[in-house]
Formats: sequence, C-alpha cells, structure tokens
Amino acid sequence: MEINKRSFFKDPEKDLQWFNQWVAELEKSNNRQYQRLELSTSLGKTQVWGLNLEKPDLETLVIFPGARTTALFWDFDQGLDHLGQAMRIYLVETNGLPNLSDGNTPDIKGLDYGKWAAEVLNALNIERSYVAGASFGGLICMKLGIVAPEKIKAAFLLNPGCLQAFSLSFKNLYFNLLPILSPSRKNVSKFLDKAVFCKPTHQLSPSSEKYIIDYELFALTRYQDNTQKPYYMDEQLEQVKVATYLLEGDRDLLFPFEKSISNAQAKLSELKEVKVFPNVGHGIETYSAAIKYIGETIKLLT
Repeated sequence: MEINKRSFFKDPEKDLQWFNQWVAELEKSNNRQYQRLELSTSLGKTQVWGLNLEKPDLETLVIFPGARTTALFWDFDQGLDHLGQAMRIYLVETNGLPNLSDGNTPDIKGLDYGKWAAEVLNALNIERSYVAGASFGGLICMKLGIVAPEKIKAAFLLNPGCLQAFSLSFKNLYFNLLPILSPSRKNVSKFLDKAVFCKPTHQLSPSSEKYIIDYELFALTRYQDNTQKPYYMDEQLEQVKVATYLLEGDRDLLFPFEKSISNAQAKLSELKEVKVFPNVGHGIETYSAAIKYIGETIKLLT
C-alpha cells in the first residue's frame, strides 16, 4: 500500500504521554477501562480500544471516528450504553488522525482505506460485523463496503463526510477556521457550540465538554495534520452493496443534511432507512438518541 501523507505529533514522547493521561481520566470518569489492542497494518501501527471483547457470543460493532477526533468520543458520558444491549465493541483509531495510531495514510480517493479497514477486521478475527462511522468514519465504512462487502452485516453512517463536499458556506467556514487559525479554549468552545453541538438538545455534561475542549486544543496545537479530508465519493458510492442506514442531524453545518440525504438516495442502492434528528449538530455520535437508534436497529436485524 502506497503511503500518500504522513501526519505526526510534534513531540511524540511528551504528546503520547498526554494522550494516554487523557484516556485514563476519561476511563475514570466513565467508570470503565478500555481494552487496548495494537495491530500491525499496511499503514503501520493501528490502535483499537475494546469493550466486552472477552464475550465472543455477543454481536460485534466496529466504530470508525471522524476527523480530528478519537473513537473514544463515542463514549463520552458512557454514550455507548445507549445501545441498550451488551455488544463486543471495537473503537478503531484511524491512521492519520490525532490518536495513538501511526500517522501514515493512503490517497483518500482510492480504495486503500477500505483495504486497510479490511486488514483491521482480519487482524481482529472478525468475519462479519456491524460497522458505524461518523463524518470521516462514514467514508471509511463505504470504502470497506466496496472492498469487502462480505464483512459487513450493516453500515451506519452518522453525518458522513462522503455524501457531499464540505460546505463552503460563510458560517461553516468561519466556525471551522476560527480554532485552527487561533486555537484557544474560547474559540474551540465557540466551534463546538456552533458546529458540533446544538444546545440544549444536543450537548455533553460539563466534565465531558472539558475533555473534548482539552482534546481539540491538543490536536490543534500538538499534531501536524497532513491527512487528506473527506470528499464526495459520488459514483464510487454506486459500488457499495451493503445494507446502509443514514443518521443525520438537521443542524449539521459541515455537511447539510438535505443534500446528504438526496445524494444517498440517488447513489446507495442498499440504503435501508434515513433517520433525521432535530436540533442535532455535526457531532451526532455523542447524541444518545442516535446511539439508541443503532442499538434498536441491530436488535431488529439480529
């Protein structure tokens, strides 16, 4: 697999120590410990966090995170409990994002990210599973759906970054660029309030909001992010032949929901259902009702 870009922490030893401490504090807050797996893949080391991995009889859910996030965002305020059932959960840290995985990435417009995702499932000894991805992670799910559809029972896309181009509206550009150009707690908080969440319907507890602000500041200032950003997969989506469920927040500034739904209906032949959540921003993976929907749908499919 050809490496297209390389991202990296500016001071690896110090920065990885910070990240591990952040995880330890999140574990303490959630009153649980994530199992840690390090896989060897074509992109180098890939970190995976796990829950209930010692229970092989449970259904399996594999999660891919959004850009400039860690897969652990899905479990702020014990969010994964809203699945409503015990599952074997693998939280995959996509290579090239600010996490413990190596920063090597392939060309995002090819299929190599799908091949990498298949490698991850093979390394985890997963024959078939449910997969879910938020934003960038939705693109990974669709790449996997092209490369190895036999490995997917159903895919859940949460405000995915593959159904349209990133919005160039002034409002979206302003709130996204603000913390990048001037990283501060105030500007990160403003970005989260205006683009990621939609208070009071969609918000985190004060302690989890602190964790996400701390992480975003860390990622913005300590990580050299050279990873390509999501793009509209367009005709590539027609190659996806797996059952797909689309979850959209109607306040998503980054990828406005109406256009994503229209393109999904036009391009995804196995689109099973579209669920729109009112007053929910881009960070839909932190919204309890969205996680509950995934759990309830899996129960119906099992």
